[in-house]
Amino acid sequence: MMRGLNDEAGNFRARPVGVVDSKMGRIIHFGTLPDYVPKAISDLQDWAKITYVHMLIKSSVFHYEFELIHLFSDGNGRMGRLWYTLMLSKWNPLFAWLPIESIIHDRQSEYYEIINRCNDSGRSTEFIVFMLGVIKDVLKENEVSEKVTEIMSEFENGRLEIIKSFLSEHHSITSK
Repeated sequence: MMRGLNDEAGNFRARPVGVVDSKMGRIIHFGTLPDYVPKAISDLQDWAKITYVHMLIKSSVFHYEFELIHLFSDGNGRMGRLWYTLMLSKWNPLFAWLPIESIIHDRQSEYYEIINRCNDSGRSTEFIVFMLGVIKDVLKENEVSEKVTEIMSEFENGRLEIIKSFLSEHHSITSK
């Protein structure tokens, strides 16, 4: 997926990298320092293997943290979205066929704005809510069967209440 984009394609980046706001010319995100990238992604993968968090939340947290670490000098967004779709499709094969990437592309500016706000606040909650909304919209737009819609509604009504309750006491959710 990365061949021909730059000399480091396929490898963790060797230099510090930042994302610059093209309008303002200021750094809006500074990736994990290169020496810490392998450990950070290893820790994230270990967390994903052992956490009991529901896959809809886990995949969103993984996606956000992947972007935050910023493993590569280029292509982090598309790789993060690929992992996101892979995790969801292993959980439920339906997700391999849903155009989640297309919905994110249509909302690209909002996607990046939310990532930046989460980076500023140190909380991924808004990103999780955004990604759940993307899933909901994809399911609606693709007229998914009543059973899947019922499962999503059950999740929204039950799990979302648990998340809200947790947040009312703890004010944030972290990968830990």
